[in-house]
Amino acid sequence: MLKTKSMIFAIAGSLIVGSFAGNTSLQSAEAKDPQSTSNEKVENVIFMIPDGYSSAYATNYRLYKGKESVMDPHLVGMHRTYSANSEVTDSAAAGTAMATGTKTNNGVISMDPDGNKLETILQAAEKSGKSSGLVATSTITHATPAVFASHVETRANEEDIAPQLLQNDVDVILGGGKKYFSDDLLKKALKDGYEIVSDAQSLKNIDKTDKLIGLFAEDSLSPELDREITDEPSLQEMTSAAIDVLSNDKDGFFLMVEGSQIDWAGHANDAAWAMKDAEAFEEAVKAALDFAKKDKKTLVVIAGDHDTGGMSVGGYGGSGANLEILKYVTATGDYMASLINEEQSNIQEVILHYTGISLSEAEINQIKQASNPAFQINSIISEHALVGWTHTGHTGTDIPVYAYGPQAHKFSGLIENTDFAHLMAEAMKIPFK
Repeated sequence: MLKTKSMIFAIAGSLIVGSFAGNTSLQSAEAKDPQSTSNEKVENVIFMIPDGYSSAYATNYRLYKGKESVMDPHLVGMHRTYSANSEVTDSAAAGTAMATGTKTNNGVISMDPDGNKLETILQAAEKSGKSSGLVATSTITHATPAVFASHVETRANEEDIAPQLLQNDVDVILGGGKKYFSDDLLKKALKDGYEIVSDAQSLKNIDKTDKLIGLFAEDSLSPELDREITDEPSLQEMTSAAIDVLSNDKDGFFLMVEGSQIDWAGHANDAAWAMKDAEAFEEAVKAALDFAKKDKKTLVVIAGDHDTGGMSVGGYGGSGANLEILKYVTATGDYMASLINEEQSNIQEVILHYTGISLSEAEINQIKQASNPAFQINSIISEHALVGWTHTGHTGTDIPVYAYGPQAHKFSGLIENTDFAHLMAEAMKIPFK
């Protein structure tokens, strides 16, 4: 009995000490960054969305990198992602909730379930005299960027989304999707004062301008793994350019930056693609944080819109993780599959060249017999890396929220995805329904 009581007191004591240590650690972190608990008015908001990025991606990325990411120190909470008609959201409904503060049905762009248009945080910022920008590695008319400055019944209507970005006076538009912008629309943009660029070098060479359109591919931009063979800018380069243009506005700005293809990698169960695009997104985050640290009036909020693929840390009946092998993968599964010859005699050669992995005969046969060779390649690489997947769609798990700058603390705890727009408007002290 005495031993039992002693153990109870010991456990209680350790909990108290642990709690005190945790509080001390929290206070220490706040002391290092007094901005995080400041209630000062925010002039600029940079909302960064790593599409499909959940806590499993964050953990695997940390293991891949070998140390914590630049986002890790700024973790403040989690958010819930369900849509109006499903426990598992799509990007359109998730983005709409984040941009408008209202839940809607999957597939809908900034309209409520009854078909009414919803004001977005970008539109509210524009009404208050601020500039605005959208940056993405997808088509700029894709679901997530679209929800901030357009209203359509279905996300598939990208041709209807493009003109609305200009009608809603988005000042900086950078991404893919040139095929959705007609010649007449671009001519009108030039008359309205936009500078238009189409490759990485021209983006670097822009003169001082208040309005900028960069359309760097007919469709989406290339995956980060394949980007070096293109003339497309990186997400970091687009983010830095957007900040440079928008920061000229003395009234402040709202900027949304999406790492679109983390999600696409998840759909493909391509672990290397996911980690490489997470790395590219982190570089963009660094650019935003560097600006915010100097500016001291900028709030940076980072949150994925949902999880994709049900990624796990470890799997396949084993324990541990082997993420470092993904550093040696230099192409997507799609690209590698495209190089396999008709006789399928070069599978070992292709995979060894682009991954450093020497396949077993069983693995070679799995690729030969697969109806989708690219997916099978990804599955084999994931198993070598011990990165598990549950399927190829989205899941309904809660998502990490990171924040830096004045009023960052307001995003702490478990929040709804509908809270983002309201909290940002509150931080900027602008009217928002």
